Amino acid sequence: MTHEGAGPLVDRFGRQVTYLRLSVTDRCDLRCTYCMSEDMTFLPRRELLSLEELYRLSTVFIGLGVRKIRITGGEPLVRKGIGHLFNALSRHLGNDDLDEVVLTTNGTQLAQHATMLASAGVRRVNVSLDTLDAGRYRQITRGGQIERVLAGIEAALAAGLHVKLNAVAMRGSFEREVDALIRFAHGRHMDLTLIEEMPLGLAGFDRANTYLPLGQLRQDLETRWTLSPLADATGGPARYLRVAETGGRLGLITPMSCNFCHSCNRARVSSAGQLFTCMGQEGSVDLRAALRGSESNIEVEGLIRQAVAAKPERHSFAIADTSVSGVTRTMSALGG
Repeated sequence: MTHEGAGPLVDRFGRQVTYLRLSVTDRCDLRCTYCMSEDMTFLPRRELLSLEELYRLSTVFIGLGVRKIRITGGEPLVRKGIGHLFNALSRHLGNDDLDEVVLTTNGTQLAQHATMLASAGVRRVNVSLDTLDAGRYRQITRGGQIERVLAGIEAALAAGLHVKLNAVAMRGSFEREVDALIRFAHGRHMDLTLIEEMPLGLAGFDRANTYLPLGQLRQDLETRWTLSPLADATGGPARYLRVAETGGRLGLITPMSCNFCHSCNRARVSSAGQLFTCMGQEGSVDLRAALRGSESNIEVEGLIRQAVAAKPERHSFAIADTSVSGVTRTMSALGG
């Protein structure tokens, strides 16, 4: 699916956008402390893009050279009728329009949707899981039940999906539990990716006290595990290590201590149709009005090209010993 005369989406630093992270809802059935406040105000439903608009926007990005689409939220599987979007996108997997459609989820709804996802051509899902302790899981998620997530993981594996666990690394209890997460993931042939905490939204705690650089964590892990670098890549920012004792892969995503902005190939669209070319900046471009204002995609394409042309060189996140610089937008608004 190419448009005559349309070149790839390349910014002024020579980076080509080939990866779209598409949020389908800002709502979630959990309230993870690092992701959102306890009392959230969500967007009115009329402001959200319809499933048909989300699909139409996806086809515009595909026509502009995007090869990978990740469906995110909030929690994407709480969006009513979400299977229709996956089924529509699946048509583009079979004709070389797209390389893959993937999903990031908290796992609570995965047991009900795993078979649908596999049938729609999804091959990989990322599940957010920061602890295996039921009590601490309730604390982190403000009331979540880890049993639902574990059941979702098992259902996804049974459906033939490749599951990767994502865990946000934070000082404190996490440092004592990371070994158990490694054993759990690798024992089920799942990758585990550790992610540095990012200053998104008002967390209700001091991020300067909880931020854990992954270089420091890696040094600690290497006192107990044999880690060796891998050249593997999955189209995202993770750098992978092999854990000799388990044979599994451990990913590290380091937006804070070692930013990967120089190779950024991503654009993000919120569930309300706001295009963000950098999650670490406040600026966005409204695509919803153009989508709803015309059946033609010409204006939408023009806005996307203008936004990518102005994509900033890097994010503005910073966490120091006594100060934090971030953005007011919560992680749930764009799915990380």
